Amino acid sequence: MNIDGHIVLPDRVMPGRVVFDTAITDVRPLSLVPDRYILPGFIDGHVHGGGGADMMDGVDAIRHLAMFHLTHGVTTLLPTTITAPWIDVMAALHAVADVMHLGIYGGPSIPGAHLEGPFINPHRRGAQPPFTVLPTSARVSAVIETGAIKVVTLAPELEQAEAAIQKFVKAGIRVNIGHTLAGYEQAERAICRICGMGGTAGGTHLFNAMPPVMARAPGAAAALLCSDMAYAEMVFDTHHVHPALFRLAHRVMGNRLVFVTDAMRAAGAGDGPSELGGQNVMVADGVARLPDGTLAGSVLTLDQALRNAMQAGASLPQAAALVSTHAANWLGLHDRGVLMPGRRADIVIMGADLSVQEVWVNGRRCA
Repeated sequence: MNIDGHIVLPDRVMPGRVVFDTAITDVRPLSLVPDRYILPGFIDGHVHGGGGADMMDGVDAIRHLAMFHLTHGVTTLLPTTITAPWIDVMAALHAVADVMHLGIYGGPSIPGAHLEGPFINPHRRGAQPPFTVLPTSARVSAVIETGAIKVVTLAPELEQAEAAIQKFVKAGIRVNIGHTLAGYEQAERAICRICGMGGTAGGTHLFNAMPPVMARAPGAAAALLCSDMAYAEMVFDTHHVHPALFRLAHRVMGNRLVFVTDAMRAAGAGDGPSELGGQNVMVADGVARLPDGTLAGSVLTLDQALRNAMQAGASLPQAAALVSTHAANWLGLHDRGVLMPGRRADIVIMGADLSVQEVWVNGRRCA
């Protein structure tokens, strides 16, 4: 197969042709190409739902939300749990394991789940329901044994968190600091411990559900920003994070900043009532909130996040990296995330207005 257009490479946009089967075999320059952009497939490492589906509802819901986000350029995603009764968390992880085994024909790749709850601080739940638990050895072993987890969000100040970190890292699971009250020093120690053991540290939705950066109390956000190793997610719908803070984080973190959607089932449905973890949610003017005003996930899609980044001053190669390349590196998915020979043919075609026109997964046109 060949696709001609303006190819978005890590350092430039080049008119040319991408040649591929299941993998990319050649990327070559051309003089005259259609007025469209060719980008690497988008990767969403934190997504609860979309198109009316929520991953906590099981296999069919996971497939449904995956196909919704496919239409917005996502070729790889991690279905993400919410804090729920333990039996429901385990059922959701087993559902992800089933989808991983069976795959989604004509849909995105599912390399694992993001376990966002329940090992979080009950005083920094945000919109998470009140079912937090401690990361005991038995619970940590149980979730690892599902074989489904790619990323876990953990509040490092919790009792038994240090032992849990060790077990997760040993299992090859990325450990994110999030939904936490940890101060700078405690977060920094956790990052150093994760990385010192050979693991990959990250932060869940940077600046959200963690202490604010203050002059004498810089908090976990500053520890993530100051680290040379840790990645950090960002929900850049311009509601969760001000564009100025996006520009600051992007300037400081560079290729360690990763866009995610944190999308809920209401994504794609427009304004109106919805639900998150059994809680009533109202979406108004594109913002999802609980009745008390707390932000409740988002209705963001990654193609919109890319456009938001460009409106905030990022170049197209920088914006493409934020929704693809950086996440591939964070998740250790080194077979995708950039358009070059040998990588998976996960490709997004966008029009001149940066709207998604075509989506290819592993060389197959899926949208």
